[in-house]
Amino acid sequence: MDPDEPPSGSSLTTQQLQQNWRAEKQRERPVRLLFEIPTTRIIQQTVSKHVVYEIVVMRSGSFDSHRVSVERRYSDFSRFHHQLQEEFNEELEEVVLPRKLLTGNFDPEIISERRLALQDYLAKLYAVRCVRHSPLFSEFFTEQEQRRAHSLLRAGQFQPAVEQLQAVLEIQEKLLPWQKATMLVPSLSALAVCYRDLEEPEQAFAAAQRALPPVRRYGLKHYRAALLEMLLDVGYKLGRPVAQLQGELTVLRDAERGEVSSRSLKEIVVQEFI
Repeated sequence: MDPDEPPSGSSLTTQQLQQNWRAEKQRERPVRLLFEIPTTRIIQQTVSKHVVYEIVVMRSGSFDSHRVSVERRYSDFSRFHHQLQEEFNEELEEVVLPRKLLTGNFDPEIISERRLALQDYLAKLYAVRCVRHSPLFSEFFTEQEQRRAHSLLRAGQFQPAVEQLQAVLEIQEKLLPWQKATMLVPSLSALAVCYRDLEEPEQAFAAAQRALPPVRRYGLKHYRAALLEMLLDVGYKLGRPVAQLQGELTVLRDAERGEVSSRSLKEIVVQEFI
């Protein structure tokens, strides 16, 4: 046998077979979400103070080198846990939220212990299939930032809104294997509106174009017409071929006359998360 040729299946030793099997399992290992709470900080307000926990969300594997984070208070965790219990009480029997403390909340040692306990809590929640597929799971990591972004948009502060929406989108993309793609539609639509008002038509077109497939697939009628109009408006300015989009919008309006919203994408977006 040529020593440079790989051994055939019949000549592999038990050890080689085991190594090959482990290598194959490594390649097929499913993507998982990992949660880390590396830092905390104390927020001092006029009459009160509280601790916020930085939650880093990342996918397992070296391919996800970008760490994106949000900050949450213990009260946010508590509210989230109660919402989950209302929907998945039996499934969460063995998932316990670290108890609320009446004293010592700002002691460094206690904060460190709670930080690790909350990190473990998120990992256990993720391990429950119905929880990681629930919209409540994604909302815990994105809703506060999404509301903030839409408030900025309504105030005409489009650049800060873009920065906030990009952070939201990055977390939503990490959650996509377990969540419906419709989760991205409000963020992408808001980004399209911001970029257009910032006179960045290429980015506006790209965001709206990316939002359209899940809107088509899941039948989000009010978004579909508005996105098509946005793509037509921006596409004409960019010199893009938009005849197919124009045809789609015409067919949509003819087929569902009176049922398709006539609101613009901006009008839809500003009403979200009020």
